Amino acid sequence: MTATPLMPKATAVWLVENTSMSFEQIADFCKLHPLEVKAIADGESALTIKGLDPVLTGQLTREDIDKAQQDPNHRLHMADSKVRVPVAKRRGPRYTPVSRRQDRPNAILWLLRNHPELKDAQIMRLVGTTKPTIDSIRHRTHWNANSLSPLDPVTLGLCSQIDLDFEVEKAAKSMPHHEPAPPAEGSTLLPASETVLPRETAEPAPREVEREAEREADAVFAKLKSMKGREEDEDE
Repeated sequence: MTATPLMPKATAVWLVENTSMSFEQIADFCKLHPLEVKAIADGESALTIKGLDPVLTGQLTREDIDKAQQDPNHRLHMADSKVRVPVAKRRGPRYTPVSRRQDRPNAILWLLRNHPELKDAQIMRLVGTTKPTIDSIRHRTHWNANSLSPLDPVTLGLCSQIDLDFEVEKAAKSMPHHEPAPPAEGSTLLPASETVLPRETAEPAPREVEREAEREADAVFAKLKSMKGREEDEDE
């Protein structure tokens, strides 16, 4: 995005009066319509505006103006500022309009219930309150504790959703990471090695095999003998 010069119309007035650049060149630099620049040149507009020298304000260089006067297709560009103004950082609690200060206790209660991981300093930044107020609402010693109801500070307009998400994410990162607790007794199956009996791999002793064979032979002979006795009874 191209920067807009300081006081565009005053700059256009100076360029019209002090240079031979085209209306299109001046309009492009000052972010005006060429017809506005033409009206300034014809004395139909900006009659009470005093011209502002863009060279003195550091917005243009003399070399850039000379190039534009010699070449109608040349476009002016904002000169790099030699002075870097630091961005002022907000310090202390956020300022809350008087009309919305009565909503701060409700917002504090909402933050305490829905985001207990937030530190008091973070809540102070979000809704512009003090630590004693947070403590009184947390311990229900606030003078209006019985009438408070939790309300989203974003809905109330006390902070933006971006600020709230940033503080919540920051608080989550600062929390210690706990290892998962071991499963409760009886909640998982025992390993197969503890529930399945080991398969017997040892072969039976030779003496036991012989005894088993003798018992089977005796049972066969006894059955044959009983059958023979029944046949003799039938013949008689």
